[in-house]
Amino acid sequence: MTVTLAALVPALPALGAAAGLAAGRRAPGFVRPLAVLPVAASAVLAVLVALDLGTGRVLDAATRLTPTGGPAVDLALHLDGFSTAIGVLVGIVATCVQIYSTAYLRDDPRYPSYAALVSLFTAAMLLVVYSGDLIVLLVGWEIMGICSYFLIGHHWETADARSASLKAFLVTKLGDVPFLFGIFALGADAGTFRISGVLDAAAHGRLGHPTLVALLLLAGVAGKSAQFPLHTWLPDAMAGPTPVSALIHAATMVAAGIYLVARLLPVYLHSGAALVVLAVMAAVTMVGSGLCALAQDDIKRVLAYSTVGQLGYMAGSLASGDRDAAVFHLLSHGFFKALLFLAAGVVIHAAHTNSLTAMSRMPGLRNRVQDAYWTMGIGLVALVGLPPFAGFFSKESVLTAAEHAANGEALTRGLGPADAVPAAAGWIVLVAGLVTAVLTAAYATRLWLLAFHAPAARTVVAAYPGEEAAAHPAEPPAMRWPLWVLAVPTMAFGVAGLRDGWLPSLLDGGSLRPTLTTAVLGTGLAVVGVIAAYAAWRSASQRVTRAQAHAANAVLERAALDHAVRPAGTEATPEETPADLAADLATATAESATAEAATAEAAGAAAPAAGATPAVPPTHEAIAAAVAAAEAVPLTADPARALLGPLLSPATRGFGVDRAYSALFVAPFTAAARLVRFLDREVVEGYVNGSGLGARWLGAAVRRAQTGNAQTYLGALLAGAVIIAVAVAVRT
Repeated sequence: MTVTLAALVPALPALGAAAGLAAGRRAPGFVRPLAVLPVAASAVLAVLVALDLGTGRVLDAATRLTPTGGPAVDLALHLDGFSTAIGVLVGIVATCVQIYSTAYLRDDPRYPSYAALVSLFTAAMLLVVYSGDLIVLLVGWEIMGICSYFLIGHHWETADARSASLKAFLVTKLGDVPFLFGIFALGADAGTFRISGVLDAAAHGRLGHPTLVALLLLAGVAGKSAQFPLHTWLPDAMAGPTPVSALIHAATMVAAGIYLVARLLPVYLHSGAALVVLAVMAAVTMVGSGLCALAQDDIKRVLAYSTVGQLGYMAGSLASGDRDAAVFHLLSHGFFKALLFLAAGVVIHAAHTNSLTAMSRMPGLRNRVQDAYWTMGIGLVALVGLPPFAGFFSKESVLTAAEHAANGEALTRGLGPADAVPAAAGWIVLVAGLVTAVLTAAYATRLWLLAFHAPAARTVVAAYPGEEAAAHPAEPPAMRWPLWVLAVPTMAFGVAGLRDGWLPSLLDGGSLRPTLTTAVLGTGLAVVGVIAAYAAWRSASQRVTRAQAHAANAVLERAALDHAVRPAGTEATPEETPADLAADLATATAESATAEAATAEAAGAAAPAAGATPAVPPTHEAIAAAVAAAEAVPLTADPARALLGPLLSPATRGFGVDRAYSALFVAPFTAAARLVRFLDREVVEGYVNGSGLGARWLGAAVRRAQTGNAQTYLGALLAGAVIIAVAVAVRT
């Protein structure tokens, strides 16, 4: 029964994709049901498979696909707690994404192909998770790659989407080439492509080249899971639709690499060098992505870099020898990252922009997207790793694994000896993880404050009489309730790791409770990051407020002078002034307030002396001009400049990694391509065209000789005979 249900889990989304493509424009009414129902049924079956298999059991089933003359290729299932838990995650997230997409892309003419590709993408990830054969796993791996190309380039009419999809495809393929060789080498060493056989060979030390195999596989993992140095495609992939970003970042493509290393961790425990390389890769990825996220203005790019960093945590846990903590964080991250992207989609849908700076200038944005406001707050707290949310427990379990590895007591859970993990790998991951905790808290706090709480969000335009912010309709329920569905595990899933009979029993059985040292350090540094970002934001907000107040007051003063009256409304009768403008003016510096008071006294003294009328509040025209002047102030309350200092500019550009790749790889290959094109067109084609030209010339000469005139032919014949006779006479 379990085998049948497990086979249906990846099969149903694949069949739904085929049916959705077949329906397409011919039966548009069936497209949305065919997008949602097969994926939802697959999610239900994934839950049933997990419950039926239970804990501590492993199910292997296979049928021979083809002999190869070497290791055979089998259509095999390999089910245990790791695969069933991740299968449930994939099913839940994919269902939420499909439901959300029905509203997010309801007016998109290419929705049928989009929905079919999402279903196929889901089926490919489930095939990777449930597969018991490395070659079949590779099929799902590559299907995900081509689906990501089409989904990222969904809006192919834009140059950004086209270049992002091509970049994602090429960068991941760059890693897939050595990955393919790694699978072949692993199959040759183990004598089989079956995962159970590979794990048995690793357990009995029958692998001849574990370091080579591990490093070759790491290249593919770095590409798929966006780890340094093949991480550059993921931030650019934000050109695709937001629901696609949620699916890629939370439960499919980027999770595949981490899952594969977790599945084959016994192979890596035979190579300390590979573990150190994985630790360095994870550390650079974590810290670098945290700095880049802190500098981005696009809300989706902030979340994209956060995904890169969180994947670095998972890779660091694997480098520390603990795959339970890595999968625990993969599961919790899948829930809160899907929540963050879908909530960001609601905000973008309402704001019509991805820019945090632009959002900070919009009146009452958080009031228009209340569901996204609260659920994004929940997701960001989980991302920061504050208790009692899921991210706290999973992140601390990673830091605990690194701490044990640094002390020479790696939590390998019986997969290998503790001393198989170099202490250096543990220290590298631990230090980088703690630094990343500060950075994560800082950029998450910055995103929250800029999107919903920046001072410019209380723009005075909304308060100007007759210019109230236009009422926006609530987002469709299909875009709101998936947020709350994902918010539940974001808040509660972490407790699953506290009791040994829950999540740990589904995995390798070890404890996932954090130690006191790492819990205090991790949480304390996260709080430091929150406080630092908030303090920098407050300072930047005060500068913006002062600049806006100064600009508004200057306009009001000019208007008052034009009417020979001091606009006393800003001090004497604030009830006559729009509330937001009064609030902004009230926060001006002491120097500005003193100057205003002195100006008011001078104007008040001069008016009676001149016999002028008493002071009156400013007119609506004057207030409108003041509002425009305040909004024209180019400053924003962004704490990034204060937090990053001279690193802001390079972090915004990803520390020039793309530029370096362009100079080291793209430019030489482009130059070589131009050389080949020159040789082909000017040299090869020159010879070919020259031979053809010679034939044409010869043909033209012969054609001219064929005049059809018998006298000409007779004259030529006689001339030839004479020439031959003369030649014979001369020779004799």
